[in-house]
Amino acid sequence: MRTAGGWDAYNVTEDADLGLRLARCGYRCRTLAATTWEEAPVTFGPWLRQRTRWMKGWMQTWLVHMRAPRDLLRRVGVLHFFSVQAIFGGVVVSAVVHPVFLAVLVRQVAQGDIFLKSPGAVAAAINTIGATNLAAGYLAGFAIGLAGLIRRPMWWLIPELALLPLYWLTMSLAVYRALWQLARDPHGWEKTEHGVTRFAAAGPLRDGPHRSRGRSEKHRRTAF
Repeated sequence: MRTAGGWDAYNVTEDADLGLRLARCGYRCRTLAATTWEEAPVTFGPWLRQRTRWMKGWMQTWLVHMRAPRDLLRRVGVLHFFSVQAIFGGVVVSAVVHPVFLAVLVRQVAQGDIFLKSPGAVAAAINTIGATNLAAGYLAGFAIGLAGLIRRPMWWLIPELALLPLYWLTMSLAVYRALWQLARDPHGWEKTEHGVTRFAAAGPLRDGPHRSRGRSEKHRRTAF
């Protein structure tokens, strides 16, 4: 971490910034095959504030590290450079344009000419790419969610996959909030409170093999 220069204390997603700093120093990330007991927000308000902070931090990370794109390219290589654009930039841009794309789609459906009327070869190609991307994106999202629920297994949550399109729209709302905050309050940190569900109260902190003896409920309710 000292070699990487620490992390940006003004970035509201310091893990994203630190990960990219470490990558610039030649380090690589790997995945641990382990279960995380971190508690996700269970109501919409905290969820929206958390996703807003994440998206704002990703924007900050991209803007900071792209101040010298040639240096970033030299340090991480071509493949990882474009991965940065896809992950940090692509996720944000796709969430921004998603509602616009859906609005155009609804208009075409209402007019009865969805992907059918193409005034030229270019428009036909764009429509074909759009239709393919739409189908592949939705199918991939459902497939990943289904695979995760089957492996856990958590069969009772499978019907909730039908809410994924609504979930993606709320992600767009979080990105719009993040853009507003980036302009008005770039370093404001909307903290996420954890330890507020019955599952958290009965989780590893109390019953796990590495529990902290004598830790009260007040101390388990932490915000990050």
